[in-house]
Amino acid sequence: MKKLLSLLILLTCSVTAFSQGNNYEQNYKKYEGLALTPPMGWNSWNKFACNVDENLIKEVADAMVASGMKDAGYTYINIDDCWHGERDSLGFIHPDPKRFPSGMKALADYIHAKGLKFGIYSDAGSQTCGGRPGSRGYEFQDAQMYASWGVDYLKYDWCNTEGLKAEGAYKTMTAALQKAGRPVVLSICEWGNDKPWEWGQTVGHLWRTTGDIYNCFDCIEDHGTWQSWGVMQILDKQEGLRQYAGPGHWNDPDMLEVGNGMPANEDRAHFTMWSMIAAPLIAGNDLRSMSKETTDILTNKEVIAVNQDKLGIQGFKYASKDSLETWFKPLDGGKWAVVFLNRSKQPQKVEFDWKNTPVTDELSKRELNASKTTYKLRNLWTKKDVGNTKKAFKAEVPAHDVVMLLLSSK
Repeated sequence: MKKLLSLLILLTCSVTAFSQGNNYEQNYKKYEGLALTPPMGWNSWNKFACNVDENLIKEVADAMVASGMKDAGYTYINIDDCWHGERDSLGFIHPDPKRFPSGMKALADYIHAKGLKFGIYSDAGSQTCGGRPGSRGYEFQDAQMYASWGVDYLKYDWCNTEGLKAEGAYKTMTAALQKAGRPVVLSICEWGNDKPWEWGQTVGHLWRTTGDIYNCFDCIEDHGTWQSWGVMQILDKQEGLRQYAGPGHWNDPDMLEVGNGMPANEDRAHFTMWSMIAAPLIAGNDLRSMSKETTDILTNKEVIAVNQDKLGIQGFKYASKDSLETWFKPLDGGKWAVVFLNRSKQPQKVEFDWKNTPVTDELSKRELNASKTTYKLRNLWTKKDVGNTKKAFKAEVPAHDVVMLLLSSK
């Protein structure tokens, strides 16, 4: 009898443990069907850092519509660090009541009513980079709050993460978002330290490949224990990563600095190269007071179309000589984007013989062979047709600037 009783207890415990195991099983895979092209939007950090409040965010949302950026494809209004207030007695996070007195749900409703989407920021550590409450230990509660507010995008940072392993920490937040039940784009922001391109495809929709950008074309800003990188430095750090990018999973070289102090030629080159490497186009300037030059750069639909091409193939550097680089990007429908990037401080002449220079991309198994197919040429910044590939292309590329062409056979 004792043996039978012991057996029944053992079976009961086993069934209970098994059922609990099923109840607590986690889904560590991101929401599918999101970010099938590189995300486009705006983030508060590059221009405003911690100086954020609900009036600013509403005004930026208004400006995104009024400026034509929404019509050009920009979708997300993302609040970065420092929106946080305190956690309540149950551990749920709330926004700073002075900065966001109406609450995040009301702000999300305002943004959604304009046909835009709402993004927010948190951190895998105990505190955010700005010293606000991080999500470590509160991932599932935070995800529930975000879902209740109507959040569509989460930038998840990597400050104050002592002892954590990046892949596991980001999988925890992915599971929390899945449990909350609202599809959210997850932006992995651990600065490329743990090679997120190797494990991030199933966990998030984009991952930072480097440390922070800052508004300089070709320089490094030294903070002592860490560094910020200029546009060209970050571009160089994308070498060897293109095979990891594609629909729903993107290399993220950080947000745009267009409109934050660089001259128009450098902004144009910056925007062009981010478009060529299929980078997320997340503006970081003050949309309320843009110059016409800045607006024209950010809303050039022909350049944006290169970035948003449905094949999602990241462009590649084909050649480099005397600070003049030649880049190619295969596009849908047999088209190609070609950029001549002048990294020097002097104008550079370019001459490219299409018919005698076939280009093969081993990654995408695509070939540009002008000896077999004649392509029409269109300059995407002047928005003018400039001949075809029957004869060599000649141009002068201004200092710190680009010439960007679309090649199409139809």
